[in-house]
Amino acid sequence: MTRDQTHEWPVVESATEYETGWYAGGYDRVRQPDGSEKNYYWAELPDAVVVVARTGDELVFVDQFRPVIREQCLELPAGIVEDGESYTTAGARELREETGFDPAGVSLLEEFWCSTGVLRHRRGIVFAEGLDPVDRNLDDNEFLSVTTVPVEDALDVARREPANDATIEGILLARADGLL
Repeated sequence: MTRDQTHEWPVVESATEYETGWYAGGYDRVRQPDGSEKNYYWAELPDAVVVVARTGDELVFVDQFRPVIREQCLELPAGIVEDGESYTTAGARELREETGFDPAGVSLLEEFWCSTGVLRHRRGIVFAEGLDPVDRNLDDNEFLSVTTVPVEDALDVARREPANDATIEGILLARADGLL
């Protein structure tokens, strides 16, 4: 099958089995192209933004403990896109709140679906520059410190365990666009 060929996969049944306030999970029972039916399980999360913020020859990182994987992580600033926000607006807000840097400019590098086999979740990667120091405004569950990493070392730092997809993707996209 080529990419331009499409098949209807009718949803026979759709069920949300749980809601956490952070995400919902459930399944869609679909009729596959051969006529058989199968449950496809999913988790639905709000859109998120990841910020590649450059200050001179360095990138801004946050260092925080991630309880889900029980690891201390050095990563790019990121957060949830609130209702009515664009990725660029959300990125500027998250950067200010988490790091105390207000960007003069924010541009969208890419937006895409994440882990399409199991998630209903979109991510935007933005690039921020012209950073001015401001007061941070951390959420009540954010216990993080801010650091900078030289641009030339950023990908190597991002690939150290525990590496995460969002930080690696952000650096690679910014590099591919000639911003790093």
